[in-house]
Amino acid sequence: MKLALSGYGKMGKAIATIATKHGHQIIATIDTNSDWDDNNEMISQAEVVIDFSTPSSVVANIRRCFGLKIPVVCGTTGWDNDLEIIKDECISSGNTLFTAPNFSIGVNIFLFLNRYLAGMMNAVTEYDSEIKEIHHIHKLDAPSGTAKLLANDLVRIIDRKRIWVSHTTSVEEELAVISERTGEVPGTHIVRYFSDIDEIEITHTAKSRIGFAGGALLAAEWVHGRIGFFTMTDLMHDRFEITKITKQSLL
Repeated sequence: MKLALSGYGKMGKAIATIATKHGHQIIATIDTNSDWDDNNEMISQAEVVIDFSTPSSVVANIRRCFGLKIPVVCGTTGWDNDLEIIKDECISSGNTLFTAPNFSIGVNIFLFLNRYLAGMMNAVTEYDSEIKEIHHIHKLDAPSGTAKLLANDLVRIIDRKRIWVSHTTSVEEELAVISERTGEVPGTHIVRYFSDIDEIEITHTAKSRIGFAGGALLAAEWVHGRIGFFTMTDLMHDRFEITKITKQSLL
């Protein structure tokens, strides 16, 4: 495939390396608004644009791609307030957008495990719960998009949790989501259940950006030729046939 990369920081460079190894061609890299104009001819030839830019620029980037009728795979986080508007624009204009806060296959397996465990823990009322996420100091948003997904699923599934908050709490109806920024940590997410008797934890620890980059490339390959709005849930169901191998509580 011919790919254009919107946002050419560490993630963009990692995607470029993996894409080239898999026989894809990077025909344009975009880091500023002027790059869109300067490279317009090459960008228009792209079969998919992969965006890991910034929360302040991502919406404009997606709309540029919509205008060119180029499918977009977006891993930029921190623009939740605009997501429903962009989703509607995507569908109504017959465009293609695949968006996810985390493209790692391991993380997305972890998300399904989180839902399954939450379904069990809902019936065990003596346990409280919390989420902790740790990322590098360059990450712009907190909590992470993945932590928000984990938290939203827990609040939806566990009856005794009404909302999540981004700080420690002793209020029973609140789920604490704790964020830590340190060093160059690629990303760690911990879901913890605790009682006076014992503790249960599930953890996902990323060792590098390769998992995220590889998942974004997989999403680009998967979405090529499709029209509509997609997330990693669609890819995971398609690839792993999750409806056949899991109980309804996972879905």
